[in-house]
This record gives sequence, C-alpha cells and structure tokens, in this order.
Amino acid sequence: MADPTPNTLTTAVSNMTTAYNDAAGRTSPDYVEFGTGDIGGKTLKSGLYKWSNTVIMPANITISGATTDVWIFQIAGNLTVSPAMNVILTGGALAKNIFWQVAGQVTLGTTSHFEGVILSMTGITLQTGASLNGRALAQTAVILDSNSVTKPQ
Repeated sequence: MADPTPNTLTTAVSNMTTAYNDAAGRTSPDYVEFGTGDIGGKTLKSGLYKWSNTVIMPANITISGATTDVWIFQIAGNLTVSPAMNVILTGGALAKNIFWQVAGQVTLGTTSHFEGVILSMTGITLQTGASLNGRALAQTAVILDSNSVTKPQ
C-alpha cells in the first residue's frame, strides 16, 4: 500500500466520487421503495433498489444470492442501522458486491454488523463497537469509535 500523498489522496477522492456517481446514476430499479424504507427482517435478493427517503434497519436483514450477484442500494435520505442489528449474507453473497449509495448520513448503531461498500455524500458514523465487512467512503467525514473494519471478500 502506498503512503498517502496529495496525489494518492486526490486519486482516492476521485475514485470514490466516480463510484458514488455510477451507483447513483443507475436507472430502471428492480425494487422501488422496498419495505417503504423499513428493511428490518427482510431478505434482499440481488438487483437495484431505490428509495426516495430514509432507510432504517431496526431488525437483522439477510442478503441472499450467488457469488456473482450484485446489489446496489440507492438511498436519497439517511441510512440508520439500529444497535446490535446485523446484515447476514447467505447463498454465497459477497460483501464486495454490495453497494450502499446514500445521499444522507449513514449511522451504524452500537455493536451492529454491516456488510458492503458504503458510499455516502454526507458522512458515515460507526458507533461504539460496530463492525463493517466492507468500506466506509464519504465525501465529508467517517467517524469511528472502537470499530472493526475489514476488507470485503
């Protein structure tokens, strides 16, 4: 891994912006307003999901699919994961194929576990003890507090 320099940081910011814009620019969603923004307790199959407002996860969710499947979640508002809730992968689903494009704030509650690449325009907060198998990329700030973040597989 290269040492951070102005050039590598500029490249990283540019790559994040490109990824965010790509995810945000996808059209023809497979699911619109799924669960009316409350995805707790649901199983999410591969595809493009679109919400015009905030998405909440007050209960565990399952992301189910094959190793080659891709999930893109377009969220125009905030994404809030309640404390101690988990994203569970089944059927071979891989965190590296899950993209959460969020225009608002992302908050992963205390001791929650999340899967996928988070691309936020506003900011990302992992509260105490929250873990992420993925990436937390924001155009403003990423706030960590005794967290575990691992490279997505």
